[in-house]
Amino acid sequence: MRDFKRLLGYLGPYRWDLLLGGLLVLVECAFELVIPVLMADIIDVGVAQRDIPFILRRGAQMGICALLALITGLLYARFAARAAYGWGARIREAQYERVQRFAFSNLDRFETSSLVTRMTTDVTVIQNAVNGGFRPMVRGPVMLILGVSFSFWLNGRLAAVLLVCLPILGGILFFIVGKVAPMYSRLQTAVDHLNNVVQEGLTAIRAVKAFVRGTYEEEKFETVNRELMSASQRTFRYAVLNLPAFQLTMYTATVLLMWFGGRMALAGSLQVGDLTGILSYVLQVMNSLMMISNVFLLLTRSLASARRILEVLDEPVSLSSPAQAAETVADGSVDFENVSFKYRADARENALSGVSFHIASGQTIGILGGTGSAKTTLVQLIPRLYDATEGVVKVGGRDVRDYDLQALRDAVGIVLQKNVLFSGTIRENLKWGAPDADDAALWEACRAACADEFLERMPKGLDTDLGQGGVNVSGGQKQRLCIARALLKHPKVLIFDDSTSAVDTATEARIRAALARLGDVTKIIIAQRVSSVIHTDQIIILEDGRIHAMGTHAQLLASDPIYQEIYASQMKGGDADGGASAQREKA
Repeated sequence: MRDFKRLLGYLGPYRWDLLLGGLLVLVECAFELVIPVLMADIIDVGVAQRDIPFILRRGAQMGICALLALITGLLYARFAARAAYGWGARIREAQYERVQRFAFSNLDRFETSSLVTRMTTDVTVIQNAVNGGFRPMVRGPVMLILGVSFSFWLNGRLAAVLLVCLPILGGILFFIVGKVAPMYSRLQTAVDHLNNVVQEGLTAIRAVKAFVRGTYEEEKFETVNRELMSASQRTFRYAVLNLPAFQLTMYTATVLLMWFGGRMALAGSLQVGDLTGILSYVLQVMNSLMMISNVFLLLTRSLASARRILEVLDEPVSLSSPAQAAETVADGSVDFENVSFKYRADARENALSGVSFHIASGQTIGILGGTGSAKTTLVQLIPRLYDATEGVVKVGGRDVRDYDLQALRDAVGIVLQKNVLFSGTIRENLKWGAPDADDAALWEACRAACADEFLERMPKGLDTDLGQGGVNVSGGQKQRLCIARALLKHPKVLIFDDSTSAVDTATEARIRAALARLGDVTKIIIAQRVSSVIHTDQIIILEDGRIHAMGTHAQLLASDPIYQEIYASQMKGGDADGGASAQREKA
């Protein structure tokens, strides 16, 4: 319950709507509780004495009470809906804002599908708990207490039937809630699994069709869909016991009241109007108990969702700007001083181990290495997407942990290995690099990235819609747009993480020539092709997270066997590769 109370702190200005809604429920209850008293008067006085004016007056009063109860109920619905959905919007906003502050290491702890579920389904659950549960939560206890009180006021002996029924209903509720509570957490986890398969299948739909794996994906979906179905069936198998159990108890109580009350009325110790009034109050009490039980079930499910939401909100952000952080990056120099890194504290081995090198401002550096040699990991430490586990990473002569994160990342442009474009036009995507850039600046960046040649062929040019995720452009075109977007930042350090892999060699050469004209920008190029780094000032060769060799093309070609093999395989054809491999095997 503590988790739910914490989330109530996000009500903000909507707390007044919720309080006003609660007040309207109390007023509604008061009007409804007066009606049985008026009805008893009609039977005992008006009907008994055949007083038609009295019956009409009491009937009019009952109608007015019913109308006022209806009006207050409608007003409650308006304020409760505004409070519930406003509260949900603020919680979603808080979660999304928190996720935007997460470092990569924080995001590694949550699956994307789980975050989507927590911002949608889980928030909807707690919204429904308020929208559908707040009225019975307020109304139930009020109707219970006042209904029991009025019943004993009319006839204490007959109302004693309630003292037998209430403990039975309490025991039933305790059993159902205790059984269902842990099931709701498993139910939301099953929703996570379903969303994960749906998201993965839709994202990779082209690969699925290309490899004719539609049947396999359908089987995967069927598995998680059945998991969700089974979890839902197990959960609601117990939850639905609530209604028949309460109805059985309520009808049993009604029969007992009619039996004992009828005998008392025949004996003259109870008036028929009082019996009718007690029956009305008993029905209200039983309905209030049923409402309370439904509230408990709603709360039980919402508590599971609240716990999942708070896991996101309470996740400590791994990376943050220090107090009195540096706001300016002096230049584009980069230093690694005995840097080691692991993705998790409990990981057995480091992804990077003992890495040290210096890059002067304005230099162009190439990084080569096999798959899994930690090339991407290395450059992600420069804009502080992760923090080094050991050692120091410096940019502009200062430890990256001394900078304001926004200032550091504004000074470091990075074109990630996985190119990402967003829904919208090309202009909107390019302006991520410089929101205030005019058309001249946009076209200049596109020319440097060789993106102008295909943009000029598009009917709408910069205003061409890319579709979701940039589906309307090819892989090479997407890479060039991402390069143009990074150039618009005018960074001091520019990192290309295998960013021209889908570009032909002639276009890559033109991009390389344009980058060479950026003399004051430090350029770090991760590549699989030797031709991409052959003209750089220094080449770093990584192997298993360590620096194997570092030097110019000429130095490495003369002394390093790994570089010699890469060069031979790519620049001289397969025979040289085979020969080099054969000589190593003989050795």
